[in-house]
Amino acid sequence: MRSEGVTQGFARAPNRALLRSLGITETEMDMPFIGIADAWNTIVPGHVHLRQLSEKVREGIAAAGGVAFEFGVIGICDGIAMGHEGMRYSLPSRENIADSIELMVEAHRFDGLVCVGTCDKIVPGMLMAAVRCDLPTIVVTGGPMLPGSLGGRDLSLIDVFEAVGKVAAGTMDEGELHALECAAMPGCGSCQGLYTANTMACVTESLGMSLAGCATIPAVDAGKLRIARQSGERAVRLVKERVTPRGIITPESIRNAIRVDMALGGSTNTILHLMAIAVEAGIPLDLDTFNGIGAETPHICDMQPAGPHSMLALHRAGGIPAVLSRLSGALEDAPTVTGPGIREIAGMARVADPKIIHTVGKPVHEAGGLKVLRGSLAPDGAVVKAAAVDPKLWKHRGPARVFDGEQAAMKAILAREIREGDVVVIRYEGPCGGPGMPEMLSPTSAIVGLGYKRVALVTDGRFSGGTRGACIGHIAPEALAGGPIGLVRDGDTITIDIGKMVLDLGVSEKELAKRRRSWKPKKKELTGVLARYAATVGQANLGAVQR
Repeated sequence: MRSEGVTQGFARAPNRALLRSLGITETEMDMPFIGIADAWNTIVPGHVHLRQLSEKVREGIAAAGGVAFEFGVIGICDGIAMGHEGMRYSLPSRENIADSIELMVEAHRFDGLVCVGTCDKIVPGMLMAAVRCDLPTIVVTGGPMLPGSLGGRDLSLIDVFEAVGKVAAGTMDEGELHALECAAMPGCGSCQGLYTANTMACVTESLGMSLAGCATIPAVDAGKLRIARQSGERAVRLVKERVTPRGIITPESIRNAIRVDMALGGSTNTILHLMAIAVEAGIPLDLDTFNGIGAETPHICDMQPAGPHSMLALHRAGGIPAVLSRLSGALEDAPTVTGPGIREIAGMARVADPKIIHTVGKPVHEAGGLKVLRGSLAPDGAVVKAAAVDPKLWKHRGPARVFDGEQAAMKAILAREIREGDVVVIRYEGPCGGPGMPEMLSPTSAIVGLGYKRVALVTDGRFSGGTRGACIGHIAPEALAGGPIGLVRDGDTITIDIGKMVLDLGVSEKELAKRRRSWKPKKKELTGVLARYAATVGQANLGAVQR
């Protein structure tokens, strides 16, 4: 065991002395040391209950004959960080989380690891650390929040974001907005729909890195406490069985996770995160893989924000095992931390509600929920949640309205300066240019709330998993890197064809070359974390991974 490096031999007497000061007994010196990376804090709704889950993990580790050591991991709430400078720090936190876990597990020579986290960048960072360190690891995701309720209608956070546009449009007053604000988020857990946090929980289970059923159990359900304890027990067995993440996160399991993501119609952010995880695992993965799997995988769950169903509904319908059962004919066999392989888990599952989890023969859409577009505006690719786009906007051609940054665009949208048919372009918000590739939930929600029907939005930034509509992000190369999006001018024609996966700028190569000669990148004065991040991060089509 790795921990023998600090517990065995006379030369390690000083190390053991420090462990004894923690209350470690003679017997425990010979037991597996299991680290618990806990993202508990009191600012993130998805994390405020994680301390209780970590206690159950500790109980499970002790019951199985291990010794638990808990340490903290940071966590940013994307919803609280949304719409202001704080959002620039969200994606960089993914790398910080991965690095901090590596530092802790390698310095202290843990034999195994349990990661307890919930929200958008936290779980991806944990998975990146797991494959990087490659010690036996299991992930416990904290679970979704229950839906809010007002006037007999289920609510989620996106209702509040979109209501801001309704107030600006005059179709809702501020009193109604306040009532909505107070009712939408009833307690702990990740935001209620299939947004990034919950999509990543589903992806983690589909990768085989969480116990079967973990992803969709609500945060307040006692089932979450039970599965946390079981995960602690299982972590000790993984050490004894020498099962490590690189034996579980394989090309096959990544393709399975993409299939589930496509079937659910998950967040566009999962493309960034799966690519980053693949980089850490040394597994080749490119955008074409997503399109290939998406073309052969039907969208079978009509989940929020595109559809009506919350994570609670998905859980009651059977959760991810039930989704796997629908996809069983396409799944590749791969091991899991649960023990049985992913196809065996699929074979044991049953769908409790076929109105929530459709059959592949009668899907919501014939193809997967995510698509990668390419063209003269995005030579290296761009991403859209096709499942959340009105079919009438799958083909759209309109004049560009160009904004250098989210705040300028938001001001124009709320002032009703955008016209039906426009294509809003928000640039200099990419991995380097943002920096941090901030999410654009505020402007996309405002467009919906204001009642626009034929407005598209394209950006080199990202979107929240809660975004719906003709919103295309991750445009690569980004503006700061010299991508064509940096050369767009007001009035240029932009053509979107989601069916053909095309995103074109109607400007000749000769004219673009002329514009490029006079183009100067708009660089920001940066310090601290953002300065280091901007100097080292790669492009979105490669996962926005720091070099």
